[in-house]
Amino acid sequence: MSETSLQPIDLLIEARWVVPVEPHAVVLEDHAVAVQGDQIIALLPIEQARARYAPRERVELTEHALIPGLINSHTHNPMTLLRGLADDLPLMVWLQQHIWPAEAKVIGPEFVRDGVELAVAEMLRGGTTCVNENYFFPDVIGATYRQLGFRAVVGLPVIDFPTAWAKTQDEYFERACEVHDSFRGDALISTAFAPHAPYTVSDESFERIRVLSDQLDIPVHLHTHETAHEVEEEKKKSGLRPFQRLQKLGLINDRLIAVHMTQLTDGEIAVCAESGVSVVHCAESNMKLASGFCPAEKLRRAGVNVALGTDGCASNNDLDMFGEMRSAALMAKVVAEDAAAFDASYTLRAATLNGAKAIGLEAKIGSIEVGKQADLAAVRMSDLETQPMFHVVSQLVYAAGRHQVTDVWIAGRRKLANRVLPDIDTAAVLTRTRAWRERIAAH
Repeated sequence: MSETSLQPIDLLIEARWVVPVEPHAVVLEDHAVAVQGDQIIALLPIEQARARYAPRERVELTEHALIPGLINSHTHNPMTLLRGLADDLPLMVWLQQHIWPAEAKVIGPEFVRDGVELAVAEMLRGGTTCVNENYFFPDVIGATYRQLGFRAVVGLPVIDFPTAWAKTQDEYFERACEVHDSFRGDALISTAFAPHAPYTVSDESFERIRVLSDQLDIPVHLHTHETAHEVEEEKKKSGLRPFQRLQKLGLINDRLIAVHMTQLTDGEIAVCAESGVSVVHCAESNMKLASGFCPAEKLRRAGVNVALGTDGCASNNDLDMFGEMRSAALMAKVVAEDAAAFDASYTLRAATLNGAKAIGLEAKIGSIEVGKQADLAAVRMSDLETQPMFHVVSQLVYAAGRHQVTDVWIAGRRKLANRVLPDIDTAAVLTRTRAWRERIAAH
């Protein structure tokens, strides 16, 4: 085929290995991904790609694995500015005596914007291209993600006490609907209801959320069964486990993104599978706060969609999805008492396609397939830490570190280029971060 008859395209990424995630556990050697605009238009051997396409940009990744961009299915990214503020404390002490008081002193649009920008810089350098966000001022959060060209599901917060975002139940819902409307049809930003937890949200609010979630066709993103204490307190209050209460309210369905889920009966696991609930496993946050262990392998075996999240930097203390994959896989094996549990290929799937399914975006992202968005991450596998190379996916999950991510694309746009962030002024981000550190420490 002559040069003139080659099909012009925007981008051709050639990689030593492509790990598409779907089909499951497949690794393609010496393959290329062809991108036009924001979409993947072909996945084929490099030789065939060169014979077919004339790309405006060609990226040769001779030592890399190309994977779908990682999806962090539960975070509170403005809280990146509270990283390390109150460590080594149990959940309720940490939350009520340290985090909530600190937030009350500084929370506002500027804090939220600067925290998100710091988080985006960190996430891009770790191969994450999409986040399921849960924090106040979702209007500012969504606008910041959009400005930075980062994909996000923005939580619409509901909690039964006044905050800087809203004072009354009605105001939470009015503002939630306004923010949802403002991002309707946006290419990168979508929304989900984000009631905080069963112990901070009333039945009345949950009923309104269920109706609106159905009407607007958006997920419900909820911390639940995070600790044994939470379950016992609910039983004392209502005579029900939180899960039973949510069932009674009609919230146990395929729109529910249930985060943490460390306290589950076999019956509850079966109901999750039947109802299509997605569970987000936050292994490192749960370990750090000693909240308990999500029965991730039991959930997987039951057919429940299990995704991964880091939680916020105030309780993790990073947004490292490579670290989260390794921790989640190892924890699952210990809890299941089975070394074969939560294998490497499933763990990578939990961090990509399962996350996309949890947030309702599996038709757009989460795997390297024709017609999907070009959200991609390149991981350099030639480093001594990932040598010798026997099994690519095992190395990605058990040995690779986020420092090996060299290049990232979101919707076909390069957001990390050979470890450099072309759209973010990192010096300015650090200056603003240090200023927040001084302000928070002064209180």
